[in-house]
Amino acid sequence: MSKAVFPGSFDPPTLGHLNIIERASSLFTEIDVVVAVNPEKKYLFTPEERVEMLRELTKIYSNVKIHTWNSLIVDYAKKNGADVLLRGIRNATDFAYEFDLSLINHSLNNKVDTIFIPCEQKYVTIKSSSIKELARFGGDISQMVPELVAREVQKKFKI
Repeated sequence: MSKAVFPGSFDPPTLGHLNIIERASSLFTEIDVVVAVNPEKKYLFTPEERVEMLRELTKIYSNVKIHTWNSLIVDYAKKNGADVLLRGIRNATDFAYEFDLSLINHSLNNKVDTIFIPCEQKYVTIKSSSIKELARFGGDISQMVPELVAREVQKKFKI
């Protein structure tokens, strides 16, 4: 079995993210969930907040660790001995984007391959950006995120 990296912004972590982590945890010896830190992006949650939520949500998996990274994910993989990047996909649009990204990543480091894990059908419409927009206007996000995340999102929007 290999060590895998599951990168993303996780702003906020969703039930879809957790489904990918759960399924991948039985496929790989180790999984590093890597929270992206991009100073050019505006996040709802700080990197520390995202890491803390993910640590709490994944504590039941002994082979899952949470980290942050602010550079190319293939560099993280090389530095940490991982040879697989995990990407969750919801639809053909996700696949097209992720496929192109996988080719770029492989050209940067040909020792790292990307494995796509399609989400379960019930998570197809869940997107972090949609969750934030829905929550901003007081919508119910309880079917899209764990209870812990719903509470933290509500605090951010003072709901």
